[in-house]
Amino acid sequence: MAAVKLCLVAVATAVAILQLASAAANAAEDKPLISAARVAGDQDRTRIVLEVDQQLTPTISALGSPYRLILDLPEVTFGFLSSSNPAGKGLVSDWRFGLFAVGKSRVVVDLAAPARVDKTLFLPSVDDQPSRLVIDLVRASEQEFADFVTASRPSRTATKKAAPKADRLSAERAKDKPVIVLDPGHGGIDNGAIGVAGTLEKAIVLEFTKLLRDKLAEGDRYDIHLTREDDTFIPLGDRVQVGHDLAADLFISIHADSVRRGQKFARGATVYTLSNKASDRLAEELATTENMSDVIAGVELDEEPTEVTDILLDLARRETRSFSVYFAKTLVDELQSAVRLINNPHRSAGFRVLKAHDVPSVLVELGYLSNAHDEKLLISEEWRERMASAMAEAIHGFFRPRLAGRKAAPSQ
Repeated sequence: MAAVKLCLVAVATAVAILQLASAAANAAEDKPLISAARVAGDQDRTRIVLEVDQQLTPTISALGSPYRLILDLPEVTFGFLSSSNPAGKGLVSDWRFGLFAVGKSRVVVDLAAPARVDKTLFLPSVDDQPSRLVIDLVRASEQEFADFVTASRPSRTATKKAAPKADRLSAERAKDKPVIVLDPGHGGIDNGAIGVAGTLEKAIVLEFTKLLRDKLAEGDRYDIHLTREDDTFIPLGDRVQVGHDLAADLFISIHADSVRRGQKFARGATVYTLSNKASDRLAEELATTENMSDVIAGVELDEEPTEVTDILLDLARRETRSFSVYFAKTLVDELQSAVRLINNPHRSAGFRVLKAHDVPSVLVELGYLSNAHDEKLLISEEWRERMASAMAEAIHGFFRPRLAGRKAAPSQ
């Protein structure tokens, strides 16, 4: 009976999310509608067909490692479910779609082998048949695909921001309130984990983050920012940059992940901090999954920066990690009396979203959607209230010395 109730609640939540998304999408009357999609062909030639209600001109590019085809479109309404994806046909092994940025939708096609676009056609509506956007792919050599990637890559030189050289931690603070950045994971084209009963991680963490923001705002003690406030994809590097640009005093990335190993046993909240070597196999698996977010959304990955030897930057990193660990311990202490925690709840791994050298950062796994018990809690308003209240208390405790005019936290 409990399982049936869980399924009904999850379905109701999913329906509500879809209804809200549909209402928002239909707010703009001229927004194009993609009503269906299909794939036909074989390993030598494959056709992708999108049924549309008006003409669309996609910007098509490609990325390697793994092979991906990127279709960038104006913001559209996707009128079909992701479960109807025509995956595993011909040159197409999988695909996903969603809002990528304001005014921009994206379809990412995972390729089973190197391919190139042979032609793109728009076929107008005839009789009772809808208009179609047709993209024909043909098998290509490794070199042809590499040339396709290079030729389709837009110039990013002018749009990249130069990294600030000033060390924020060594400067005098002129802010009246501590700045907190809350980062609901995933979003848009990146659904994140999907629960046993179909709960989407991107939706659950956004709802929870807004609840936590509202609780923190009650005392007017903090300047609070969210990396996203709707179902939009934000690249990992941009999330880190938000914290840096706002000179944040604390960055909290919020997730509800899933695991392949030990699905029945991985339960409870976990707090992660950054480390070069994962504290355990579960932490390593989760970091690998979370760090794939940009790949899922078709973002070109920048090379990891070379190790900076500047003494001041190195000291900033050490201080930042000390503050991060201090807050993680404060948070675990507060959570253990309010919600269930996983064994050894403070863990560490190389999460890209925690790599700001000057912003104390933690990643909180609210629970594991791969576990039916955790999923039931994650969609429970009562549990979310307890969790958000405990996290708010931990944040108050972390900043209490600073708000009282003393040093924010001891160095470790």
